[in-house]
Amino acid sequence: MRTETPSTPRDDLADYLRSYVQEMAFGDEDPGVVTDRYHTPDIAWYSDGLQLDRERLTAHARPVRRTVTQCEVDVHDTLVCGDQVAARYTLIALARGRPVVTEIHMFGRLAPDGRLRRIDQLTRIVGAEERR
Repeated sequence: MRTETPSTPRDDLADYLRSYVQEMAFGDEDPGVVTDRYHTPDIAWYSDGLQLDRERLTAHARPVRRTVTQCEVDVHDTLVCGDQVAARYTLIALARGRPVVTEIHMFGRLAPDGRLRRIDQLTRIVGAEERR
């Protein structure tokens, strides 16, 4: 359970990227509570063209919590300008004993309270030969 007040994506985008992933994958809190901490109720998250709303984001946490045993977020670049954010980062996960490395380019819009209301992201799974 969190004891400190979390930063919003507006406050510290890199912290959001790391905290959100850790809390969704390994947290004890209900995934809906975690989702609501960082996103507005009407969140529209588009990943490679697939739309996820609050319900689908929350449901996604359950299988992740069963299959992922390690997860690291390597943030390369972030930018916050008014209500717009952008980030380039790599997500490294150990799922079912196998490493999965994903490059992510994310663009977002913030609500007035600093939480994300829209995310558009492109992802690319990086093969072992590319990680050498």
